[in-house]
Amino acid sequence: MSTLIQHYLFIPFVQKDVHLVYLLTTLSQNSIIVFTRTVHDAQRLALVLRTLGLSAIPLHGQLSQSSRLGALNKFRSGGRSVLVATDVASRGLDIPLVDIVINFDIPQHSKDYVHRVGRTARAGRAGKSITLVSQYDVELLQRIENVTGKKMIEWAVDKEEVALLRERVGEAQRLAINEMKEGKNGDGRVRKRKRESRRDKMDRDDDQHEAGMPTSKRMFKGPR
Repeated sequence: MSTLIQHYLFIPFVQKDVHLVYLLTTLSQNSIIVFTRTVHDAQRLALVLRTLGLSAIPLHGQLSQSSRLGALNKFRSGGRSVLVATDVASRGLDIPLVDIVINFDIPQHSKDYVHRVGRTARAGRAGKSITLVSQYDVELLQRIENVTGKKMIEWAVDKEEVALLRERVGEAQRLAINEMKEGKNGDGRVRKRKRESRRDKMDRDDDQHEAGMPTSKRMFKGPR
């Protein structure tokens, strides 16, 4: 992690979506993974971002295997510059050339944070991580800093630009919620699970089989 620059952005919980859009807009020339805690948010945010014209695609354990493979291929080839993923993408997959990792949700466990940010700044390359921190996450942030031994640097934002985005983001949020209610998502239909706990366990597990990836050896092989 010596070439990784770690940032945090302290914001009210209700403004997380608009600040994510702001970050992705200002960092649009980069390859970015956005990590979420739940399948629902990964799917919802991908829809919000695409409604706003941002090149995003979801990756989580509820997508079919073909959809997961397709999402990875599009991201790796540059066909999509933003991968919105659960922790299913934090380990076990070979995803090179990631410029920035954004933690939309700060992870509950410090080791998950380390795996997530390890997706960038690899093989001597420089990289950045930006963690969105709400009023509910301060203790988690301090715990991560204690484990890594590094203080995160505050990421500066243009508050006027953020304010200008709020109306558009609000409309995109409404459209995304309606689309999810109708069972559409554009990159593969989400398969319902009988139990939420089973689904979330799948997305926290780094095992290839649990992540829905092939078990054979044929695995999938810039800052502001």
